[in-house]
Amino acid sequence: MTIDVHGHVTPPELLKRFPMPASLGDVEGMIARKAAAGIDLTIVGSPVGVGTMVPMPGLDNYDQPADRIESFHEWLGETVRAHPGHLRAYAYVNPYAEDDHLTRVAKRLQQEEFVGLIVNTSVRGRYLNAPEAEGVFALAAETGCPILLHPPAEPVGSPALNGHLGMIEHVARPCDITTGVAAILFAGWLTKYPQLKLIAPNAGGALALLREKLDLAWHRTAGPPSGPPSGRPSAGPPSPIAEQLRRVRVDTATPSRLALAAALEVFGPGGLLFGTDSPPQAAPVEQALDLVDSVARDEQERRRIREGNARELFGLTGTEGT
Repeated sequence: MTIDVHGHVTPPELLKRFPMPASLGDVEGMIARKAAAGIDLTIVGSPVGVGTMVPMPGLDNYDQPADRIESFHEWLGETVRAHPGHLRAYAYVNPYAEDDHLTRVAKRLQQEEFVGLIVNTSVRGRYLNAPEAEGVFALAAETGCPILLHPPAEPVGSPALNGHLGMIEHVARPCDITTGVAAILFAGWLTKYPQLKLIAPNAGGALALLREKLDLAWHRTAGPPSGPPSGRPSAGPPSPIAEQLRRVRVDTATPSRLALAAALEVFGPGGLLFGTDSPPQAAPVEQALDLVDSVARDEQERRRIREGNARELFGLTGTEGT
């Protein structure tokens, strides 16, 4: 059995309103394609609520009426209930919402269909290191629900790319994951809420390659006044940032074997979760499975990445996929 922690679905009315891949509305087709490849369960959600991941002039994904988000969550819950052996869901959260948004999301997490939260790594150009973002981390800690830290439709710096959708999707969004997760670590949310379960998609962006740089940044801002000698990491115990980074999970939704191998080295076999970002990603899911198999060092490690880590993290019982 394999569990995919990163998939997306969209209600029919949003597909009519926005230019999005039709695969987002083909729930039965997704289930069938994945089942044929041995992927039995997918955790699905929307990183934009009732918006779209395609940047559109004049559209603000964060200006969403509460009743429309409630309607989306109702549809999502119904979709999971229609396919209980193959689907679970993330509840969408805007961490900077000013209404009773978090209260309503907390109620969703009481439903067995919802097993986690999906939150953008930046919101309107703001990372999640501001005090106003604490509510979502407190909620996740209280409920024990993992947070999928998904990049937004318009990541930080995207206006400077002049609408180049390929650059936004494949360069700016992984960079938003990288900086967004780093901002969370430096804000101290994992220190204040040590029970947090954070998932960085796309193999964590570039986090695996920046472990030592994060240490240097920590020493510069919070370490001894003199800093490490000659700009090198301290030979002593790991810095709090290095310790925290090891506690972040990453999914395998990347086409790069090099990135996945680096993630396995930095986050460890217990820190990787199988994910495809499909739908909407069009690459055959078999490629994602083959990539995991190519970096796993033995059968036990392969099973942990494909299934075991997700079961433990999300509290799945073992009956899914039947």
